[in-house]
Amino acid sequence: MTKARTRVGPSGAASTPGTLPLTLDVDALIDDPSTRIIVCCGSGGVGKTTTSAALGLRAAERGRKVVVLTIDPARRLAQAMGIEALDNTPRPVADVDHAAGGTLDAMMLDMKRTFDEVVESQASPEKAKQILENPFYIALSSSFAGTQEYMAMEKLGQIHAQSGEDGTYDLIVVDTPPSRSALDFLDAPERLSSFLDGRFIRLMLAPARGPARLMTAGLGIITNALTRILGGQVLGDLQTFVAALDTVFGGFRQRAQKTYALLQHEGTAFLVVAAPEPDALREAAYFVERLSEDRMPLAGLIVNRASPAPSGDLSADESMTAAERLRREDPTSLTAGLLRLHADQMRMVEREARLRGRFATTHPQVATAVVPALAGDVHDLAGLRRVGLLLAGGRTQNNA
Repeated sequence: MTKARTRVGPSGAASTPGTLPLTLDVDALIDDPSTRIIVCCGSGGVGKTTTSAALGLRAAERGRKVVVLTIDPARRLAQAMGIEALDNTPRPVADVDHAAGGTLDAMMLDMKRTFDEVVESQASPEKAKQILENPFYIALSSSFAGTQEYMAMEKLGQIHAQSGEDGTYDLIVVDTPPSRSALDFLDAPERLSSFLDGRFIRLMLAPARGPARLMTAGLGIITNALTRILGGQVLGDLQTFVAALDTVFGGFRQRAQKTYALLQHEGTAFLVVAAPEPDALREAAYFVERLSEDRMPLAGLIVNRASPAPSGDLSADESMTAAERLRREDPTSLTAGLLRLHADQMRMVEREARLRGRFATTHPQVATAVVPALAGDVHDLAGLRRVGLLLAGGRTQNNA
């Protein structure tokens, strides 16, 4: 089911699919108390982290109790929010306007620390110490493919559960990793289940799950072969680790599936962020289609860093015609150069509009917000406020 808020136009009617793109009403989305989770996804380099931070700041200054969780390895979010370092614990953001009663915290996913917290919460201190020092656990928790996505599901579930208990937050904004891996966390429960239920894992667990007399001769042969190949200590470490996975992380599988269901709930809103470029919009189309397949509630598309339309009523062709005429009369004409720049800018705006139009034709149900590019980089709260205003359809002084 698609979850979209459309802005009502001057005529009193919302945009109709198949004519103009539906307009995403960002303020209606963040003001709606039923919106509890916003997930920003998209390819790399489109301003997704900045968009997440700007949404969180605008929601907080409009009265929401917000935490922004980034699982992007870059540190741009910390810099923009004036925090020296983000870690696995939510940190309050200074200089937020609390007049409306809102708050803003930010954190960055620490993959290994989150994994360690799962172990410490599910095992006795002695058992936890044994697991945390196991070399196979250290490798898995630090660099195993997919661990980041598993832990993102775990941390999101933890924050949501905590918020439900003590009311710390009423809105969680999630900034996902770049590229198509941004949606890998949707596959986390299934991938984890496949891993834990795999044939090799069951083989390693056989000695621990049943009496020795039940071990078959074939299993004994395999174990002896692995001992010769890996060595007794390595095999013992591996069996200890696999047993820990079965006993300690069985609950994580259920929690990950619960978080997956939470993402499908109508209280969640996915925002796809893209640049007005062919490759980025193709990636956006992939995200939209994948979210639809998984029945995730899509709120809309944010086209970020769009070229602002230049002032004046001259079209690109009119500008070029006038520039050529002036150039013939005066080859050094400054006005002719400015007219050429105006024509180039108009053509860029028209090109981006055609790209957005193609996307809207293919995905008429997707509401869209277009954010014009700012003159400089966003590196502080003032910049995030400007982005938030543009997201909501306002105009800043630099883009008036």
